[in-house]
Amino acid sequence: MEVSIDLKKMQNKPEYMEEVQVEKNAPMKLTYRRATMEDIDVLVEIRLEVLRAVNHLSEEEDLSHMEKASYAYYRKFLPTDEHIAYIARLGEEVVGGGSIGFYHIMPTYTNPTGTKAYIMNVYTRPEYRRQGIAFKTLDCLLEEARNRGVDYITLKSTLEGRKLYESYGFQKMEREMEIYL
Repeated sequence: MEVSIDLKKMQNKPEYMEEVQVEKNAPMKLTYRRATMEDIDVLVEIRLEVLRAVNHLSEEEDLSHMEKASYAYYRKFLPTDEHIAYIARLGEEVVGGGSIGFYHIMPTYTNPTGTKAYIMNVYTRPEYRRQGIAFKTLDCLLEEARNRGVDYITLKSTLEGRKLYESYGFQKMEREMEIYL
């Protein structure tokens, strides 16, 4: 399912947790940091986890071609800021992350800059879900979009992720279509 958000229509920024309960009565601080080229191995690792989860693939499924393609993508677009990623860590442990890619279309009446963004790879490792990590990751990504003056953002959602995106203000798209060639 594809959904979108119009940042101009958002009234309030959503609230999010900054602590997670790892063990009973043991809150720990999460950090969210914009990824750099030094994080490329972590980004590819997260990307492969996302692909396995979304496509219901086993650990035995060979994703070496996707690993190679993901490295090539990050090497090309991460340094240009056409792709921005955030990594969520609990201490040194990577617990999730997400990405946003920017692209341009011809300006329209509702999008006079023609700049759009696409959110992808929003992922929290299973043992850390339902603690606000993906929500805060979205906060970081949408702040990047706001800083660039982007008003229109789309993403594809799993059924499991749909509630998160709807709670943030994303809406199901009714007028866009796609074709696979």
